[in-house]
Amino acid sequence: MSIINPERSEIKKVLEENKRIAVVGLSNNPERTSYMVAQAMQNAGYEIIPVNPVITEALGVKAVPTLKDIEGPVDIVNVFRKSEFLPEIARETVEINAKVFWAQLGVINDKAYNYLKDHNMTVIMDRCIKVEHAMTK
Repeated sequence: MSIINPERSEIKKVLEENKRIAVVGLSNNPERTSYMVAQAMQNAGYEIIPVNPVITEALGVKAVPTLKDIEGPVDIVNVFRKSEFLPEIARETVEINAKVFWAQLGVINDKAYNYLKDHNMTVIMDRCIKVEHAMTK
């Protein structure tokens, strides 16, 4: 089975209705794509939660080592990790009852996709959240 992303209109709705984003693999290096994308989303009014066990903070926000360490609900899990890590992250996403699983450009995993779909989750893969947000303006 291949990945089928929601229609653009649904992606727009996802971005309008969900404002708390856990960014898995967020770097604290301003030159990294994850940092630039998360910063753009933060500047657009989204709450960013860095999820990375090797940093203490990013974008002025304390980092947590795993999704399970986040206090309160998470709307979107935005993933900046290699595709092979997606099944594990997908399981954690379901465990914390996040609403949306979003894997960045070039990040795709059929096993993770099927698992998330089996748990009735909105799944977006191989798309940049910053680009999609700009397109919905």
